[in-house]
Amino acid sequence: MATRALQSAIYELADALDVNEHYQQNGWTDGLPIVPPTEERVREFLDAACLAPGDIIGVESVRQRPISAEKAAINVVMAGCLPTYMPVVVSVLRAMCVAEYNMHGSTASTGGSAPLIVVNGPIRAALGMNATHGVLGNGNRANATIGRAIRLVLINVLGCIPGQIDRATLGHPGKFTFCLAEDEEDSPWIPLAQERGVPAGASGVTVMAAEAPRQVMNEWTHDPEEIAETIAAEMRHNMLTYSVWAGNYALIIPKQLRDLFVAAGWRKHDIREYVYRSARVLRRDWATVGKGTIVARGGGPDQEFTALRWPEDLLVIAAGGPAGGFAAVVPPWYGARALAVTQTIDPVQGDQ
Repeated sequence: MATRALQSAIYELADALDVNEHYQQNGWTDGLPIVPPTEERVREFLDAACLAPGDIIGVESVRQRPISAEKAAINVVMAGCLPTYMPVVVSVLRAMCVAEYNMHGSTASTGGSAPLIVVNGPIRAALGMNATHGVLGNGNRANATIGRAIRLVLINVLGCIPGQIDRATLGHPGKFTFCLAEDEEDSPWIPLAQERGVPAGASGVTVMAAEAPRQVMNEWTHDPEEIAETIAAEMRHNMLTYSVWAGNYALIIPKQLRDLFVAAGWRKHDIREYVYRSARVLRRDWATVGKGTIVARGGGPDQEFTALRWPEDLLVIAAGGPAGGFAAVVPPWYGARALAVTQTIDPVQGDQ
């Protein structure tokens, strides 16, 4: 348990309104009101994750900036989390500090990505996370505040402030929060974290540096290949209009389309295989989207590019409401320059 003295500065302010004004004026928020991080609350959050204030959760490797448990807990409190959310946030931060994630590049780039967070395992139910209706929208405290806590850590611990370290030209709303749970109860498919090495029955998080979600719809067929082709078409469109570099894409499939895949005997594996074969463009295709000057470069007009390096690059997630033939394609920030990372949530922490 956390017993050592906290090292952060203490501010004596009249009430929560004054706290919010002080934090806003100092640029310590994401623009929204925060919960005052009192010493009592910070200690409660540290205890929930069995961390001491000085414990180092991870280090951002490019600038060698450590993330201490105390600083993380302060921001988790500020985000409006409950103490039981702290182990999830810690696991996300640990995943983001893995070199393959490329935390510095993905947070500093003009491309403006945000961490897409997918939670699997028993902890989803324990925290009451949303995996169904409006899963990428508002309305669920855990989804909203876990993602927001990560953003506040990036701002206040790593200095990823818009116009400073964060050089995003546009950004997207996922920079406030971009967190969901997988609908494991209503899907026969293997959960994402388990596919990526987390033991069955354990909890895990997967985090990916992602651009804004792109919603697709196909309500005119029961053919799984036609549905998969609609998804692949959106990925091809992203390759032509945004970035051609192959890497992880996330694919969120709600119940209506998921049930059609399941009825046809398709598993996540089958979707990945189809999309890998279909989500490809030729260099000459850029001429159709106003980028004709690219065609004359490199390997010639028939040079082929794939959205995925191999089928396993596609992260297939069962989530979303029960009605509507919708899915969401979530593109990567910069292909394989920043890969998705999956981290097991410590079962001791997760049971707190």
